[in-house]
Amino acid sequence: MVDSALGNDVDRCIERLIAAVRDAGCTVGTAESLTGGQLAAAFSAAPEAGEWYRGGIVAYHPEVKYNLLETPVGPVVTPETAAAMACSTAHMLGANYTVALTGVGGPGPDEGQPPGTVYLATFTAGREPIIEHFRFDGEPVEVMEQTICAALTALAELIEQNT
Repeated sequence: MVDSALGNDVDRCIERLIAAVRDAGCTVGTAESLTGGQLAAAFSAAPEAGEWYRGGIVAYHPEVKYNLLETPVGPVVTPETAAAMACSTAHMLGANYTVALTGVGGPGPDEGQPPGTVYLATFTAGREPIIEHFRFDGEPVEVMEQTICAALTALAELIEQNT
């Protein structure tokens, strides 16, 4: 379905999200760091994305997270950072649902966290963000693919639970 450089797993994950979005008639937005825009690219390549995808923010540098997405100043590979990214993005983009992620893609550790550490948050207005913590194995590209699938799945689950 989606011509993704990351592979067929992402295709399967996005198909579920598209079905959830269509059933709910909602809009979604993204905020990402370690995936460097690949999550937004997966959304943008999906069928009829212009009708439901509000956009994405790639906040790679910590200062962008602090200043644009109003995350806590300090380490950025934290659940608090992911939650703030998701909430700020929903407000800025006017999206019904958002997913945000921050982490360490590798190959080495960062901020005392091992490679493959990911914090992911999903958000919809009127609820607290749902935060998930993952430890993925593999090379940086493999960590990125697993992270994107986790983000797509988490967002689809949130939408499905609310429809």
